Amino acid sequence: MAKFAEANARLFANIFVCKDCKTKFRAQQMKVLQGKIRCRNCKSKSLRPVRKK
Repeated sequence: MAKFAEANARLFANIFVCKDCKTKFRAQQMKVLQGKIRCRNCKSKSLRPVRKK
């Protein structure tokens, strides 16, 4: 996929996906782990990091 570090960071760093509605958004990892971040669409707290293909 991405061949250099800047593109890799832009595509995968601090991007999370809602497990319920599959919406992608950018957030800080520590806030997600603490449960302070919710999905904008469905208000769920179940989030996962974006997958590297």
